Formats: sequence, structure tokens, C-alpha cells
Amino acid sequence: QVQLVESGGGLVQAGGSLRLSCAASGRTFPNYPMAWFRQAPGKEREFVAAIKWSISNTCYADSVKGRFTISRDNNKNTVYLQMNSLKPEDTGVYFCVADLNPPACGRLWKGDWGQGTQVTVSS
Repeated sequence: QVQLVESGGGLVQAGGSLRLSCAASGRTFPNYPMAWFRQAPGKEREFVAAIKWSISNTCYADSVKGRFTISRDNNKNTVYLQMNSLKPEDTGVYFCVADLNPPACGRLWKGDWGQGTQVTVSS
């Protein structure tokens, strides 16, 4: 099991940037594929981005391609989500998740989830 703590959320104007971090416990972190999901009020949780063992093995939701970048630092047991050109529709609680056997890109993961960090983009 992996414990995850997200940080870096906040209030930003449209067009701005934020970088989210997800710190993981456990020496087996490098073995875990990681992902970010988000949930807006009244909506279902949706996939944002995922990374397996390196930045060369990633996938993204169409809505964030070209604007968001997922990366990881296995020495720091941390996964990041760099979010640029933010839009009001990016508003929501952002969660990170770790799963040894994730589903296909875009599907909902099971695994271990963090508590989330709020991102609010004003227009």
C-alpha cells in the first residue's frame, strides 16, 4: 500500500499555471504507475494524466493535451502535474493515485488514492 499526499493547488486566473505535487510513502514507489484525476462539483471523477516509469511512457486526457505535463522524480518519491494555460473548466479537486496494475489509458483506476488538492481557475 502507498500513502499519497497532494499539494500545490490554489486559486489562479485563466491562462495561469500551477504545479501540483504528490508525495508518496514507501520504498517501492518507483514500481508504481501513477496518475492524476480530477473531480468538479456535481461531476464524476475524470482521468487527467498517467505515467508509468518515466516521462517517455505517459498518456493524457484529450482536454489537457498540450497544456499539462505529468512527470515523476523517483529519488523524491514524488509525481508532478505541471498545468499551463489553465481554463475555468479545469477547476476541481485533483487526486493522485498509485496502482501496480492500472487499466488502459483514460479508465478509472482503483489503487491507492490521496485526499486531493483544490484547484480553482477564475475567468
